Amino acid sequence: MIDDPAGQARRLAGARFPDALSVILAGSASAGRATATSDLDLVVLVEEGGETYRETIRFEGRLVELFVHTRTGLAELFAADVESRRGTLQSMYADGVVLVDRDGAARAARAFAVADLLAGPRALAPDVVETKRYGLTDALDDLGDARDRFERLAVAEVVLGGAADLLSDHRGAWLGAGKWRPRRLLAADPKLGGALLDGHARLCAEDDPAPLAAAATEVLALVGGPLREGYRRTWHGSPGAVSAARR
Repeated sequence: MIDDPAGQARRLAGARFPDALSVILAGSASAGRATATSDLDLVVLVEEGGETYRETIRFEGRLVELFVHTRTGLAELFAADVESRRGTLQSMYADGVVLVDRDGAARAARAFAVADLLAGPRALAPDVVETKRYGLTDALDDLGDARDRFERLAVAEVVLGGAADLLSDHRGAWLGAGKWRPRRLLAADPKLGGALLDGHARLCAEDDPAPLAAAATEVLALVGGPLREGYRRTWHGSPGAVSAARR
């Protein structure tokens, strides 16, 4: 464990961001899960006229991920995180440890973040759900047809991701990537999310695709069932696509 992650983060904030409006220690260090090799995640709010950026540095021998925002930049990034259905930055502001709070700036940003998280992500449009149903159905067919273990492992990742996406949308829950996928999936639906994760683990350990396929099929049943014949999408193009392709 890091002996004093908050102290280390405060020293960095004081040295690099002495005029910050707010500084919040987020990630594993704020939750008490940091190890000797964990980095520090620091979200920093600065005055307008500053920059909004992400940067990785090393401080006192430890990697630090800096997420620096103006109020305008923060509002734009919060909107982007809502659009992506991840709410990543909102979680950092909502759950982190406040180190600096000048004139209530951290409290205001946290309230903004919590409001977004409580509202939840916008539901996917029906045609998007249909396309995702089609993709998961196709991946499940590939999983059943695969005769090579490495192909099954690759397809299993597609099945897990597709099922997690549809289940999270169905439950009105936020998505997660990487280590956040199981956390968010279990929060969305402990029983069925757990079945998906257990099924994926069984396939990886025992090369048995049946539990994962069964759980993903249950997800499909919640959102309209498998979709194969009858699916159709028309490509309408996008501005500049043809000219860009010809360059």
